[in-house]
Amino acid sequence: MTLTEKEIESYKEKLLTLQKQHGQAFRESVSDVKTPDEAKGASQHHADEGTDDFDKTISIQLTTQELDVLKQIARALEKMQEGTYGLCDLTGEPIPKKRLEAIPYATMTIEAQTKLEKGLL
Repeated sequence: MTLTEKEIESYKEKLLTLQKQHGQAFRESVSDVKTPDEAKGASQHHADEGTDDFDKTISIQLTTQELDVLKQIARALEKMQEGTYGLCDLTGEPIPKKRLEAIPYATMTIEAQTKLEKGLL
């Protein structure tokens, strides 16, 4: 399966939109993490401090996830420039269009991704 120029352009538009959305979410998450806690003093209950710490942990996890997606989007855009978009980074096999429709920044087939995640590659 070879992607047409029109299909690649359509995926590129989707990727650029996703990049903008995830970039904004990333900046907001970073801002949440960097925002200093409200004054912690004797008046703040320990449970409130625990909630604040939990919220900060969630923000850090979201920031990490957003950064991962941004890296994957950047790689997909790079593959477009290389002329290898739509081909698996590991096997060189075509990535099914249904997968690219669902995840336009996919750079591996489901099979290769599964093996990689299981440590088989």
